[in-house]
Amino acid sequence: MSDSVTDNSPAATTAQPHPRFAEALVGLGLSVEVRRFPEATRTAAEAAAAVGCDLAQIVKSLIFTVDGAPVLVLMDGASRVDVERVRAELGATRVRRADADLVRETTGYAIGGVPPFGHRTRTPVLADRGILAHPTVWAAAGTPHTVFPLDPQSLVAHAGARLVDVREQTS
Repeated sequence: MSDSVTDNSPAATTAQPHPRFAEALVGLGLSVEVRRFPEATRTAAEAAAAVGCDLAQIVKSLIFTVDGAPVLVLMDGASRVDVERVRAELGATRVRRADADLVRETTGYAIGGVPPFGHRTRTPVLADRGILAHPTVWAAAGTPHTVFPLDPQSLVAHAGARLVDVREQTS
């Protein structure tokens, strides 16, 4: 696998993003190529296989509740979020993964299609430094069938994210 943005999948087609996400792109002055796949890419592994990239090049947009308030965490597809590190980073008491209803209520998107920006509700955003390891990363474009490429520094900036180290450490 490589860091290129070449799509090796003949099944991918250029597509229109989710309307809310398209509006966010316009508002941010971004022009990205959204790719659609005939099968949903609800997991990072499915998205990486569909795109033809390393699992770590997929950016997961994950909603957590931190002391009852939603927080978005951007994490590379090969890693897991360490909730204790999120708790310590935010000086919180309790951190847990949000359920599907809260994800949709907060972002306006279903799990598996949550993009890194363009959400219904503005929330704090943490981006794990691991997403900076590649020149190009891929993120959901508002549906479980669509993704878009972007350089990670731009993604972090447009998401309004704070760079942190919240990845689970492997032994």
